[in-house]
Amino acid sequence: MGKNKKYTHTMKKHFLFLLLAFFLIAYLPMSAQPSVRAGQIERVEPPNWWVGMKNPVPLQLLVYGNNIGAAEVRSLDAGVDVLSVYRPENSNFLFVELDIAENAQPGTYRLEFTIGRRRVIHNYELWERRPGSAERQGFGPADVIYLIMSDRFVNGDPTNDSHPATIERVNRNNPDGRHGGDIQGIINSLDYIQSLGATVIWPTPLTLDNQATFSYHSYATADYFLIDPRFGTNELYREMVRQAHARGMKVIKDIVPNHHGTAHWWFNDLPMSDWINRPSQEFRRTSHQMATQSDPHRSQYDLNALIHGWFDRSMADMNMHNPMVVTYLAQMAVWWIEFANLDGLRVDTYPYNYKHGIAEWTRRIMYEYPNLNIVAEAWFGNPAMTAFWQAGANEGRCGFNSFAPSGMDFPLKDAMIQAKREQDWTGWLTGMLRVYNVLAQDFLYANPFMMVIFAENHDVHRLLHQLGGDVYKLKRIYTMLATLRGIPQIYQGTELLMVSEALGHGQERMMMPGGHPDDTINAMTEAGRTPEQNRMFNYVSTLFNWRRTSSAVHNGRMMQFVPDRNVFVYFRFNDEELVMTIVNNTTEDREIDPTRFAEILSLYQPIGTDIKTGETITLDNYVIPARKSAIIVFPK
Repeated sequence: MGKNKKYTHTMKKHFLFLLLAFFLIAYLPMSAQPSVRAGQIERVEPPNWWVGMKNPVPLQLLVYGNNIGAAEVRSLDAGVDVLSVYRPENSNFLFVELDIAENAQPGTYRLEFTIGRRRVIHNYELWERRPGSAERQGFGPADVIYLIMSDRFVNGDPTNDSHPATIERVNRNNPDGRHGGDIQGIINSLDYIQSLGATVIWPTPLTLDNQATFSYHSYATADYFLIDPRFGTNELYREMVRQAHARGMKVIKDIVPNHHGTAHWWFNDLPMSDWINRPSQEFRRTSHQMATQSDPHRSQYDLNALIHGWFDRSMADMNMHNPMVVTYLAQMAVWWIEFANLDGLRVDTYPYNYKHGIAEWTRRIMYEYPNLNIVAEAWFGNPAMTAFWQAGANEGRCGFNSFAPSGMDFPLKDAMIQAKREQDWTGWLTGMLRVYNVLAQDFLYANPFMMVIFAENHDVHRLLHQLGGDVYKLKRIYTMLATLRGIPQIYQGTELLMVSEALGHGQERMMMPGGHPDDTINAMTEAGRTPEQNRMFNYVSTLFNWRRTSSAVHNGRMMQFVPDRNVFVYFRFNDEELVMTIVNNTTEDREIDPTRFAEILSLYQPIGTDIKTGETITLDNYVIPARKSAIIVFPK
């Protein structure tokens, strides 16, 4: 009998324990439960928002969690209303549209998610905006951009070279592996960059790329809202921008709405079947035939081959026909601008998207920040195709507007490099006439002065390699970058005469000499540079620090003269000064005839200053030496 009493007592204890467990599971908020269960929220993106935003469409929250799609949602606080809830076919996702009242105050707003008798309270934060955030000024023709290949620049924190939350580890012996450059390295180098006369930094993407190989370039993001821990943290990224701003510099974010990595957290559990292009079909690479976007005669088959194909096997193609994808990506971009206080965006593979989708994406960002600058990477070899993707270029023709104020001037890049290879002028359409003829097509652009001009970037061979190691040619190109219309962009290391021993992205995307703590030579200091490196560094620094002071280059007009036997002369001018650039692309000294340029020279004082040497210049009997260039400033 005593044994039965003990058994009965034990059974009662077990029953009460089970009853209590059932009560806890059924009624406690999921935040108090230890495991991932139905209705538990794992992610909300954007992770927060701000009061006082224009919000051209309601704020769309992507909510992720096990069976969260079954939840009913309501707001528990005044100032935020739930407008609608969309339940995609994947029950692990929920899209919640919020209306934020104009008078809503910064703070925490409670969203209640209810499944049956259980409820989850998610605290969603609305932050206060910086004063003048909506009116922020982007970068423009008064600026000079310094392009940084983030993993291959400077390693400022060796402790984060590898990270337990990421797959690929640092390996400097692998040209295609991670080498350790990071955000701290960029912060440590801001004074160096500024000493060159650069006013803007453009680091290649810094968000998480968790591919098992080739993750160093970070163009295959695994999380749109997270800085890769091998680069740093979200807070360190914001600190980098703050420190740049403290020096009067600006920061561009490199952003990739066209695709994400196959290591992205949602790739194997997509919100909906058309979230990405071709999710359940065999891999098909994009055709790269971007001309199909503007071709009035193109077939739908060829257009689909461009916009539905993947850029690479590791890069899943986002479907911008889906309006919820467009909203998600637009809010992501706005979130980074607001969170980090950015000055502009560079948009990778812009024409690979459904064109009306990427245009709407851009429109929404520009609606929020009318004075921001967005640079569309449209890699074409002719100005007509390039101009198609600049805001306002097609008004009155095909009716398409990209809304992107700026683009990358690839045609001018190609012309400058090819011209420098043709020092021995042979006739029409060769040598410097190539540059002249590209610039003569500026009527195609809505605003050619907003185009980003460059001679190299991280996707092409090193400039010095393309020029056969000829430093004279390199200097002539940099003279043109400093004075032609547009926004000049220079690439890390060319000021130090960097050139790779082998071709290929991994080999050519080298770390700066002195960029790693183990380097025995630091060419980022005057003492660590060779005499040749110091001469080139000083040349670039002289050009672009002068450019920072030149109002004619910042906001002046341009007049060019047809090159005379491979000698190119052009002018930048306004009501304050005249800037005359002379490029002798020959192996002979050439005398300059000032009477040919009288229509512009006669409006300014006859005595000028050579900005490279400081010498006083008159153009009577002026001779430009072989293979040299000159910049002469004449006052009004």
